[in-house]
Amino acid sequence: MSLSADDVAKIAHLARLAVSPDETESMGKELSNILDLVAQMDAVDTDAVQPMAHPLEMAQRLRPDAVSEVNRREAYQATAPAVENGLFLVPKVIE
Repeated sequence: MSLSADDVAKIAHLARLAVSPDETESMGKELSNILDLVAQMDAVDTDAVQPMAHPLEMAQRLRPDAVSEVNRREAYQATAPAVENGLFLVPKVIE
């Protein structure tokens, strides 16, 4: 699949990316290569492949779910400009 300069400009606009006209051609080639790779991957027969939860078939190391840090809320909130009921008070930024 080959993307035109107009296609790249539309994609850049939708993604809110500033792409100069000089970059449009090279970006179009790179995006076309990605789409070609996706098309190749889509054409592979995966009916006999068992789905995997993640790409690495190995056990993940887990640590015990235990508290290892000391609660220092009062120390951290002692320097805060405003605190109420154990919560930091911040100015409203969205009306």
